[in-house]
Amino acid sequence: MLRGLYTAHTGLRNEQNRMDILTNNLANASTVGFKKEGSTSQPFREVLAVKIKDSSVGLGTIQPIGHSRLGVKIGENYTDYGQGPFRVTDNTYDLALSGSGFFALEYTDSEGETSTKYTRAGNFTLTQDGYLVNNDGMYVLDTQNRRIQLDTLTTDTKIDDAGNIFQNERQVAQIQVADFEDYDYLEKFGDTFFQPVEGATPIDGTGEVKSGVLEMANMSVISEMVNMISVTRAYESNQKIVQTYDESLDISVNQLGRIQ
Repeated sequence: MLRGLYTAHTGLRNEQNRMDILTNNLANASTVGFKKEGSTSQPFREVLAVKIKDSSVGLGTIQPIGHSRLGVKIGENYTDYGQGPFRVTDNTYDLALSGSGFFALEYTDSEGETSTKYTRAGNFTLTQDGYLVNNDGMYVLDTQNRRIQLDTLTTDTKIDDAGNIFQNERQVAQIQVADFEDYDYLEKFGDTFFQPVEGATPIDGTGEVKSGVLEMANMSVISEMVNMISVTRAYESNQKIVQTYDESLDISVNQLGRIQ
């Protein structure tokens, strides 16, 4: 009887994991460049129940009579890299990628070590020194992995689809558009950044750089709310199973066999 209690427990844990992911997606519904996450689940390996030494089928025969599932196992989470909708801002340094690829930014940790992180969030701005950075002060890199520095006094700045930056009709830099052969070798770093892990193969990005627009989160609030309702109902169903087993165990332990 306790097997059902355990099965319901695994169901509760799985639905809680799904709810955590959905709420994080909803919390980032207005985050520039956010890529929604999803979850997977899988059944525990089936356990066969057998009849041993059953004379009706022969003493040396082991005959399966069915299988018993032990509940659900939380699988791996995954990221949906699909492109999100564009929002027009008309700000020259607000950039979006149409197609595959990522912007490359220089990240400095608390110990002063630098590394390259990748993102689709292109809400950039210029510092007083003319460096192109994001809202956290991370430097946008060019095709040579160098920081991009522009003339802050120039008002005539244009960025074409190839990421070339022109000031006063002269090319001064080119924004790096990086990509990877297999996104399974990327892991999330914060809400909108990714970093490669061992086995990642860098390739040239084919996405076009669009100036004056931003790529928003690739999720539908309505769809996520519908999924949240479904998860809530599944969680409540497992709760009722646990309560039912609790009541049955109470009767078995405290009432059956009681001497009146």
